[in-house]
Amino acid sequence: MVRPERRTRGDLVAVAVIVVAALIGSGVLWFNSDARATISETAAEPLPKPPVPTSVPGALHEIWRAPSAATPVPVIASPAVVTGNGNEVLGHDPLTGRVAWRYARDIPLCTIGTEWDRAVAVFAKSRNCSEVTSLRGPTGERGPQRNTDAEFGTRLLGDGTYLTATGRRSFESWRSDLVRTQQFGIPPQLKNPDNNIERPDCTYSSIAVGHERAAAIENCPGETGRVTTIKTHPEDDEKPEEVFSVSLGSRDASVVAVTDERVAVVMRDDPQLVLFDNTGRVVATHPVRTGPLASDDNVRVESTAIGRRIYWHTGADTIALDPKTLDPLWTVPDTLGAGTSLANRLVMPVQGGMAVLDPVTGVRERVIPVDRGDHTGPVRLNSVGPVVLEQRGDTLVALR
Repeated sequence: MVRPERRTRGDLVAVAVIVVAALIGSGVLWFNSDARATISETAAEPLPKPPVPTSVPGALHEIWRAPSAATPVPVIASPAVVTGNGNEVLGHDPLTGRVAWRYARDIPLCTIGTEWDRAVAVFAKSRNCSEVTSLRGPTGERGPQRNTDAEFGTRLLGDGTYLTATGRRSFESWRSDLVRTQQFGIPPQLKNPDNNIERPDCTYSSIAVGHERAAAIENCPGETGRVTTIKTHPEDDEKPEEVFSVSLGSRDASVVAVTDERVAVVMRDDPQLVLFDNTGRVVATHPVRTGPLASDDNVRVESTAIGRRIYWHTGADTIALDPKTLDPLWTVPDTLGAGTSLANRLVMPVQGGMAVLDPVTGVRERVIPVDRGDHTGPVRLNSVGPVVLEQRGDTLVALR
């Protein structure tokens, strides 16, 4: 018979020390972990979808507002209206403004975008905007998350399939599970890059996306602007796949819109809209009137809205572009933004009100007065159900 091993007092003390050390260690890890630093308050019940409007109302009045410095445009993760300020993301009932869910970190919020009916929030750590979390619109429940190389001032641009994070030194695209599908350029913090791009010394001053493609204005040594189009999901995700790249001869150019056949670029130093085909050949040029633009922290993102047409705010006017050829179809002068759809009509911000237009012809039917107080800058629009959302600087305003 084997006698049980005797435990001495020293053994017991050693075990106690190990247990206490383990508890302290796990406590320290928890104290410093992202989990402790995260607040996730989901909705008790999913937000209901708002009613579908049958007509544009005769009047629009403010029904609620919220600070939202992290949303350059109104963000909808259906059916929630999503705002971001400081270090928290809020999901609102569009009809009342009631906060239905909340997500917060102990680090600053960089920006919020939307794709796949989810809000995608990017938070900043010391070197860049690296912490990405997706949140389901109806409840605020967390979806896929990732770490990224996004720069401070990044914007998130959706093309209907992929989401692209902008940057001056690099930009990248993600699919719905937030797996990266492409990265173009060299992130500033990457010390020893595996250089797969032909022009490593270029920076990017404007980016637009569409039809699973991204187009950027490159600023390269010895050149006066270059437009480059790539696929947001190349065959080899380690190697960018260019569609075309050509010099522009413009020091103040921006990408307006991208399709699977054409790219539209505005050259503001000689105001014209230039259309390129997939070989980089210029197929058309159109004179346009431009105006002062709100500055972006990172790269310029032109103010556009997509409906039956692509509606582009030039800084002075709003131009409807053919969704296939990108040729201008009609122009509404003296506008404050690109517009949004409401009850089969296009509503567009103008001084002192909201113009109601036929989305096909651009014929102005009437103007609804809107009191914007002392706000005089650009207005970015979106809509959900019967509610029209206006992004006025760092404030989101809901109208009905």
